[in-house]
Amino acid sequence: MKIQGRLFIWLSVFLLVMAIVYGVWSKEPAGTTALFLSFALTVMIGFYLGFTARRVDAGAMDDTEADVADEAGEVGFFSPHSWQPLALGAGAAIAFLGVAIGWWLLFFAAPVILMGLWGWVFEYYRGENRTQ
Repeated sequence: MKIQGRLFIWLSVFLLVMAIVYGVWSKEPAGTTALFLSFALTVMIGFYLGFTARRVDAGAMDDTEADVADEAGEVGFFSPHSWQPLALGAGAAIAFLGVAIGWWLLFFAAPVILMGLWGWVFEYYRGENRTQ
């Protein structure tokens, strides 16, 4: 994770320089704002990765002598049959359609998004997986 954190920090430095150069030369606010926001996002990711790298053991990606097989094993838990992303995607599609058609459509999108989010957060607190 140290390498990824450094890469994001160096990318953020590059984006900051490019945002300043682009803003001075073009005087165009939309692109300049997008570059500054990209800078901010890469700084956040870089600091998060650096912060996390100090608290976890070094992985195979941090060892220059490591093989690909050194990183093999369990990656994590991924839900095998969740329908909640579909509900969130449908709600987001309705919300973005509301921006294009009319803001009144957001009143229909908000409950769909909230139900999908609620279901996704609490999908393993039902039935046999519920803690007592």
